[in-house]
Amino acid sequence: MPSYVAAIDQGTTSTRTMLFDHSGRVVASDQREHKQIFPQAGWVEHDAEEIWANVRATAAGALADADITAADVVAVGITNQRETTLVWDRNTGKPVYNAIVWQDTRTDRIITDLGALGGGQERYRDKTGLPLATYFSGPKIKWILDNVDGVRQRAEAGDLLFGNMDTWVLWNMTGGPDGGVHVTDPTNASRTMLMDLDTLSWDEGIAADMGIPLSMLPEIRSSSEKYGKVRERGALGGVPISGILGDQQAATFGQACLSPGEAKNTYGTGNFVLLNTGTDKVMSQNGLLTTVCYKIGSNDTVYALEGSIAVTGSLVQWLRDNLNMISSAAEIERYAKEVDDNGGAYVVPAFSGLFAPYWRSDARGVIVGLTRFVNKGHLARAVLEATAFQSREVIDAMNADSGVPLKSLKVDGGMVVNDLLMQFQADILGVSVIRPVVNETTALGAAYAAGLAIGFWESEEDIRSNWAKDKQWDPTMDDERRDREYRNWKKAVTKTFDWVETD
Repeated sequence: MPSYVAAIDQGTTSTRTMLFDHSGRVVASDQREHKQIFPQAGWVEHDAEEIWANVRATAAGALADADITAADVVAVGITNQRETTLVWDRNTGKPVYNAIVWQDTRTDRIITDLGALGGGQERYRDKTGLPLATYFSGPKIKWILDNVDGVRQRAEAGDLLFGNMDTWVLWNMTGGPDGGVHVTDPTNASRTMLMDLDTLSWDEGIAADMGIPLSMLPEIRSSSEKYGKVRERGALGGVPISGILGDQQAATFGQACLSPGEAKNTYGTGNFVLLNTGTDKVMSQNGLLTTVCYKIGSNDTVYALEGSIAVTGSLVQWLRDNLNMISSAAEIERYAKEVDDNGGAYVVPAFSGLFAPYWRSDARGVIVGLTRFVNKGHLARAVLEATAFQSREVIDAMNADSGVPLKSLKVDGGMVVNDLLMQFQADILGVSVIRPVVNETTALGAAYAAGLAIGFWESEEDIRSNWAKDKQWDPTMDDERRDREYRNWKKAVTKTFDWVETD
């Protein structure tokens, strides 16, 4: 019998394929980065054809790493950067424009115009769980239709398809123009601002507001079922694709946050805190998103509250690539450990405005509290602390919405190998921070969704039994210092507001 499940993890900066065994442990992995394209300030794009090439290459690479063939793989799951928006020709498979990345802010004018139709930022929240913001896919589709020559006519003629990156990968893996499956799941559909959270279907009225033909939109299916098989000429040829979860929901699933009240925080390009609210659709009063957590086959839909933070790991990349202050991301901890604190400096990385809990597209990044005393170590520490401060803001909002204070926080993602950051996160939250043995929970969650659909794992209890703790950080900071540091951070955040002028 086949022994492994594959997961395609299509992220913001790279694509990888990982293989997992029945215990949920990583057997093999292959990863490739893709270009980040910045045509102008506030615009972020990806080359979707480069990403598709990387999917193919990493699938072959992972199999080679494990010294196995497709015959040893029982299923494939897909997880992806959410909200990143692509429109392509159904007949040729060619994108009409680069993928517009979730961090991109070019749709700010579209957001303003939609709000002016009535309801402002809250216009669609009751149906979609989302505020009007540049973050989501729907306005990005509208921008492409409005600004790329001839595209609206082609869309209205039924020749164009839309998808987030899960749909693009699935469509190509199952044949592309030759019978590719045009499908998404509710976790990704819920990030478009076009899906009704109650019915899990596209809302015709919202699509009409944005001028988006329904023929472009993929079919919404559950997060765990057989969608099709990988085309025969692929490295995974013939293997069923049976799981799709947006990256943050996949990490929640992989972290075994399967009961109401369980939460995780993923530390990646941005940070994303998700709290499982069960089958109750909790509407936030404190700047969070209401989103689909997962839907396994015909089971009831499970919802979540989410706090989305745009810039965390990418702030470290900025320090490395734009300022050349460090030569590698890992180097930042060494400089930060050379000092005892941030020296009074705070970095608020509002590069794409501020996401939760503020939703201020007019904000831009600041460094405040500078004196002659501040050195490279202080700035390195302030960069790391920015991630922890932003996470606390989101968790404070989550505690207020849920009415149940968080007792501990499960963490995952690339930044959780940084001990200084994890200790500061525990200190500024005042609760324990827990890292699992398998840190790659995003890919693992997609693997679980795929494996459940074909019976490789029998139930969610298998997922719970596979989860194991690797390390725990407990708070050591006294209350007075915690309050002072957080108060200064909140003051620093106010300095980012009202920077962008709409005219």
